Amino acid sequence: MAGSTQTVAEYITHHLTNLTFGKLPNGFERADGSFVGADGAWVFANGGDEISAMGFYAIHVDSMMWSIALGIIFCWVFRGVAKKAETGVPSGLVNACEMTVEFVDNTVRDTFHGHNKLIAPLGLTVFVWVLLMNLMDLVPVDLIPSLFMLLGVEYQKIVPTTDPNITLGMALGVFILMLYYSIKVKGFGFVKELTMTPFNHWLFIPVNLFMEIVGLLAKPVSLGLRLFGNLYAGEMIFILIAALYGAGVMWMLPAGLLQVGWAIFHILIIPLQAFIFMVLTIVYLSMAHEDH
Repeated sequence: MAGSTQTVAEYITHHLTNLTFGKLPNGFERADGSFVGADGAWVFANGGDEISAMGFYAIHVDSMMWSIALGIIFCWVFRGVAKKAETGVPSGLVNACEMTVEFVDNTVRDTFHGHNKLIAPLGLTVFVWVLLMNLMDLVPVDLIPSLFMLLGVEYQKIVPTTDPNITLGMALGVFILMLYYSIKVKGFGFVKELTMTPFNHWLFIPVNLFMEIVGLLAKPVSLGLRLFGNLYAGEMIFILIAALYGAGVMWMLPAGLLQVGWAIFHILIIPLQAFIFMVLTIVYLSMAHEDH
């Protein structure tokens, strides 16, 4: 547990709080009773009130740290495998990486109907990176936060995809690529697509434009929120199960069985959500390349 004197509500709140760095405004009273000076102060937040006071420009340091670290691990592993790859029957890690590359390549061939050398590498990056971030959900919820607390770090969320800033940030990147290729491939046809679909008459341009823009904006929002919602719910259930261990000796066995059962079920959810994010990314970019 994060602390033996915590209530269940405090325990859950603590585990769902990010390590946040930002600027507190002038005159803000901190949790320790001190006041922020006239120029404000760039500090690590101590509690939800300080996070709220930091506003939009606060940074979730733990989400950034873990997502970047997992991205580096992905690049390092696949680069090492690419250097070791040779003719013959692969084994071990080389075989796993080759199967992953082949799986993504086949998915791109079946889903993407344009011609763009970026799509397959992008699909591989999205799938493996999201998969690695999702896999952090299987690490015991108290293990790494407890280790960081020994180092004086109060908060630590290790599953980047339970942070909407990460999932919506990736979805925003996909959205920018959608707009870029829609304009590059379709040119003025993209404007016509927004204004003359589904009603092909100039009187319906305002209606068409409203419907198409709403549909266009819904793609990145749903892409990011779907991944966040599934992983956040899974993490929340793991935390609730972990809280049962503090309810007494009688609850330890049921909690252990629930934890194992939910982990087995979650093993299916983790790659599925990575696959869905990858497929939707490919589908959206395929739509951006289709010039009717």
